[in-house]
Amino acid sequence: MKFDGKVALITGAAGGIGKEAARLFKENGARLVLVDLNEEALKNMVDELELKDFLLIPADVTKEEDVKNYTKLAVEKYGKVDVFFNNAGIVGDFAEITEVTSEDFNKIIDINLKGVFYGLKHVLRVMKEQKSGCIVNTSSVAGLGGSPSLGPYAATKHAVNGLTKTAAVEVAGEGIRVNAICPSPVDTALMRDLDEVKSPEDSSKARGAYEQKIPLKRYATPTEIAELVLFLCSEQSSFMTGGAYLIDGGYTATY
Repeated sequence: MKFDGKVALITGAAGGIGKEAARLFKENGARLVLVDLNEEALKNMVDELELKDFLLIPADVTKEEDVKNYTKLAVEKYGKVDVFFNNAGIVGDFAEITEVTSEDFNKIIDINLKGVFYGLKHVLRVMKEQKSGCIVNTSSVAGLGGSPSLGPYAATKHAVNGLTKTAAVEVAGEGIRVNAICPSPVDTALMRDLDEVKSPEDSSKARGAYEQKIPLKRYATPTEIAELVLFLCSEQSSFMTGGAYLIDGGYTATY
């Protein structure tokens, strides 16, 4: 899975999965455009990943002008976007639907759904001009079923799958492929924080309870998720588009 000379644009790049995807794309020859709201975390990636050929762009994916701008800056520096990992997202607070506030609901919708939509809208315009490109949207197993106490999050991930399939069909004749990944819990700082929210006195209890529901009895690693992203953006997956691909340790097989 070589990406020599390719330009990979990653949102949510400073998070666990985004950072690992950046590392793997870099090791496989890609030039990187890294986008995140956390500018300091982006800057730390330069030394941490020993980056050489890259562009860092602090941006808020909920603002269409920011999304339009990160796309524009990527093209100005590199002339193209070959790969787009549309990855930025949040989980939100745990609450049943009757207890979710309008503010929390709107925040999750803005980041997880509008952010993905804006990314597709503007990056696809570039790829349509190129007549080439691969996009991977980050969805979730929550986008394939119900998720008690995570209603807004689940709603956005169902919507991401719908956008993915629609975009894939719209651009299939223009040399562009669009897919989504649907992970179960991943061993990232975000997931560890969520485990603490669910079980403040002992977060290992929350993690252990979830791991028991997964046939492989563990969380995924960020590397395992990033490797799927690379595969879906590589020539090895050249006949794959419009899919929402599970990477869940067998979790949904138990339904």
